[in-house]
Amino acid sequence: MGKAPKKRNLADKVRKTKTSTEIKNNPFEVKINRKKFDILGRKTKHDVGLPGVSRSKAINKRKETLLKEYKQKNKSNKFIDRRFGEYDTKMAPEDKILQRFAMERQRVHEKKDAYNLNEEEELTHYGQSLAEMEKFNDIVNSDDESEEKGLLSAELTASHFGGGGAGGLLRKKTPGDQQQEEEGSQRAKSRQELIEELIQKSKQEKRERQVQREEAQELTEKLDQDWRSIQALMVKKTPKAEQATKQEEKPKLDEYDMMVRELGFEMKAQPSEKMKTPEELAREETEKLQKLEADRLRRMMGDEVRDSPQSQIHMSADDLNDGFILDKDDKKTLSYQDGKWNIGEESEGDGDEDGEEGESDEEDESEGDGEEEGSEEEDGHSDLDSEQESEDEERKQEEKETSAKPKKTLSKEEMKAQQEAAKAELPYTFTVPESCSDLKDLLHGHTPDNQRLIVARTQKCNHPSLAVGNKLKLQKLFGFLLEYIGELATRTPPELPTIDKLIPELYALCQMFPEAACKAMQSILGDAAHSMEEVLEVKGHAAFPALDMLIYLKVTALLFPTSDFRHPVTTPALLYMSQALTKCPVRSLQDVTSGLVLCCLAMEYVSFSKRFLPELINFLAGTLHLAVQDKTSLGSYTVVPPFRPSGKNSDLLVLSDSESSCLPVLTVWLSADTSTRAILMSRQLICLSTCLDLVKQCCLLYKDLTSFLHIFQPIRTLLSKHLSVHTLPEPLQELHSEILEAISSAPVTHIRLVFEKKKPIPLKLLTPKIVESGRP
Repeated sequence: MGKAPKKRNLADKVRKTKTSTEIKNNPFEVKINRKKFDILGRKTKHDVGLPGVSRSKAINKRKETLLKEYKQKNKSNKFIDRRFGEYDTKMAPEDKILQRFAMERQRVHEKKDAYNLNEEEELTHYGQSLAEMEKFNDIVNSDDESEEKGLLSAELTASHFGGGGAGGLLRKKTPGDQQQEEEGSQRAKSRQELIEELIQKSKQEKRERQVQREEAQELTEKLDQDWRSIQALMVKKTPKAEQATKQEEKPKLDEYDMMVRELGFEMKAQPSEKMKTPEELAREETEKLQKLEADRLRRMMGDEVRDSPQSQIHMSADDLNDGFILDKDDKKTLSYQDGKWNIGEESEGDGDEDGEEGESDEEDESEGDGEEEGSEEEDGHSDLDSEQESEDEERKQEEKETSAKPKKTLSKEEMKAQQEAAKAELPYTFTVPESCSDLKDLLHGHTPDNQRLIVARTQKCNHPSLAVGNKLKLQKLFGFLLEYIGELATRTPPELPTIDKLIPELYALCQMFPEAACKAMQSILGDAAHSMEEVLEVKGHAAFPALDMLIYLKVTALLFPTSDFRHPVTTPALLYMSQALTKCPVRSLQDVTSGLVLCCLAMEYVSFSKRFLPELINFLAGTLHLAVQDKTSLGSYTVVPPFRPSGKNSDLLVLSDSESSCLPVLTVWLSADTSTRAILMSRQLICLSTCLDLVKQCCLLYKDLTSFLHIFQPIRTLLSKHLSVHTLPEPLQELHSEILEAISSAPVTHIRLVFEKKKPIPLKLLTPKIVESGRP
């Protein structure tokens, strides 16, 4: 039997792997690229490793260098930002900017100051700075120079350039000099004495030259005076005839030259004030209101308020206060009368000054006549100078008036009256109310004009650009104003003038915050529509909108555009009105009035876009049906809901009195008869007049429609056949005839319904694929 094979344990496996790795990492197979010389400070580029490892390293290195260069070859669409620290994520942006700025300044400095000397080193010559010497501060006066410039005296030349010797001077001795030396041989002069004598001689020569110049100047002035005295005798006066001929001989200026001179004398355009931004205007308005409020509070406390406080002018410590100007008030006329000084009054002095000014003006005019030709260039800016002088005079006059006003001290009664007036005065600054109740408390007890003023000042004092939270406060104020307007409409009687005054402020807030205004108006319309739908689901019919909702619909037309094809506010409002005109039954004259108001609002909504509203035409036709007496024969037209052909509330506008034709339409309320019958008749006439007027407007609005006659055919039949005209007043009869004429004069634009002529679209055909075969 053979022996069983031995089992391989874990130690044998590890031993085998170690031997295999040792065989792979044979030191004789390691490749070493040797270098010839070792140089200090130079990085070695020689690789050391196994054959396979070194090859992979070389390939990776080529990918990182040569491959990138090959890919970027002949390509210029790659932008590489080479600014300092651009790809360094550890540096802050401020540090990057500062470092780039420093490097830029350093590069510019190195270019400019490459050959400049160091500024810190100061070059000197005999202890004096060369920089100060080069300033040439010691300028030689031309009067001190000699007439022979550039020439030095012999003694000065000998003293400085003689070279020494006896007496400090080396020069060629003459016989006279030898004689003087023999005479003064007893005592030899030192160098200092010789220099002092030289200085004295130079000073003496300088004095002599100065005297000569003064004498020459005196002679020149005397000669000038003599010349002026005889100059008048030498001037030849030309006769007037010759002057006239010379003036005639002057060539006339061309149009171009005249235009050039006119342009030279034209006023230069003055710079206008810069257009201010809304933020700057709001800041100015706020500052103005704050000043007025501070003034009012001072008056309430009993302090005197100056009308025009003088502004303090800053004066520095070095100011000598020598720039004053003597005004007319400072000038006083002095005269000597009866042995005493007489100081004239200001009025007399003013009159004298006026006389002197008149004389000076006359003299100026007489002198100016003779010097017009020579002073054209000098008067180029005379208009600007005169304007500046006039402005200075006006400013001085205002300062005089303010300073001349005596300070009045108010008595106790006047002070008390001033305090009461300040308390009764409306404040100038307000805070934005936090709720609708705060707004009501703020506006309570004020007139409509004051309420509008309070809301306007609240907007100005809390402009969004003045503080961070003002925007949210004003957005809430828009909703509070809408709620307040609705409450004013529900009061008895409704405060319509106050609503009319608050509408402009509401419009200003809407223009400032359109999104917030849109959301507030959408919430009101949505609540009204939901409430109407709930009532319709429960009862099957709903009442017409109240006055507050009608005012909201009117405000919507004023704040938002009604001509858009689809708008987030006006479109829901138009749908709400259409639903009300269709679903709300007419049971009283009040319902008729509410429906006609809705019709007026609908006409306002569609007047610009000319959008067709069938609910509007149906309601107007139903309203005219209410004025028809005989409702038995209605075969030519049909009555649609919310109206009924006959019944309890189908005769609301029928005029029962035959005398109604003699009454005017809108003046029944002014009659002395206040009975219920007269009031009822007046309401009926007003409703009927409004309905006819709306029908006329609809005819003019929809006259261009192709189905115009088809739309207004029921109204035409109702007016011509069923509505009795003789019972109506004259204004209504005229409206009746105008409507019939407008309907009958409309052009017939019926077009037969035919299929639209279009070129038939062919079916998509694919080109067949033809494969050539080798068959014949």
